[in-house]
Amino acid sequence: MTTAPTEGAQPHPRTPTAPPRTSTVLRILLGTQLRRLRESRRITLEEAGRAIRASHSKISRMELGRVGIRGRDVADLLTLYGVADEDERAAMLALVSQANVPGWWHNYDDVLPSWFEAYVGLEQAATGIRNYEVQFVPGLLQTEDYARSVIRLGHPDARPEDVERRVQLRMARQEILTRPDPPHVWAVVDESVLRRSPDSPAVMRSQIDRLLELVARPTVTLQVVPFSAGGHAAAGGPFSILRFAEADLPDVVYLEQLTSAVYLDKREDVDRYLAVMERLCIKAKPATDTRRILHEISADL
Repeated sequence: MTTAPTEGAQPHPRTPTAPPRTSTVLRILLGTQLRRLRESRRITLEEAGRAIRASHSKISRMELGRVGIRGRDVADLLTLYGVADEDERAAMLALVSQANVPGWWHNYDDVLPSWFEAYVGLEQAATGIRNYEVQFVPGLLQTEDYARSVIRLGHPDARPEDVERRVQLRMARQEILTRPDPPHVWAVVDESVLRRSPDSPAVMRSQIDRLLELVARPTVTLQVVPFSAGGHAAAGGPFSILRFAEADLPDVVYLEQLTSAVYLDKREDVDRYLAVMERLCIKAKPATDTRRILHEISADL
């Protein structure tokens, strides 16, 4: 997924080069294996919950990778599911240990909401990230000054040191763009994103300069939906779609709200958002026009 599109777009393919697995991804993979084992033995969530002295909802959260997983619980579930082979058990329990290793982003727990923590872990493991934004430049593409301005708007009462911590976190997330196996980031933004500065014109000009640098990379694609496009399929608001190298890991749609987030991974939900993204790419100006658009808007600031 390294060729920038011109007109429409096809869903980004899986890449053979896989980034390091994060604890978030490992929890999801482990949960998927546990769910398959449970379902193959026709064991209910309630029965599995009783085996580890927990509720059926905890089993469901474990299978979705939404909570930390204890080795003792996995061992008890493997016994319930009839997994007696020592090598298979050892492999699963080793995966538990790896899945519980905190990611670097846990160092920012003081400013990282729990509902956003999973997204950062998924983002670090993704091979493809597609964004649609209506108000701000996507976080992975922001400059420090632009990020600081956006964070102040979202957290007007935050202490200066907390604002800086959030800026540092956002900049740390961007390191995936320069690693040896960067994901393909494909962003579609409304023209208003580029014409409405969260701060001074100077901050916006620097942000546009940054975008000009990024779109020169083969792994960054940016398309602009012009005002002239009128209404379009994504009237519901911004969203992100993440894709991974692991065949067992489904695409994930991320919808951020004011104080929470929604993660969708059911095939029918993901397919609907992929279809919306494709229609957006067709409505937007071709990626080959992006540099010209950026220069024109910068000149108007």
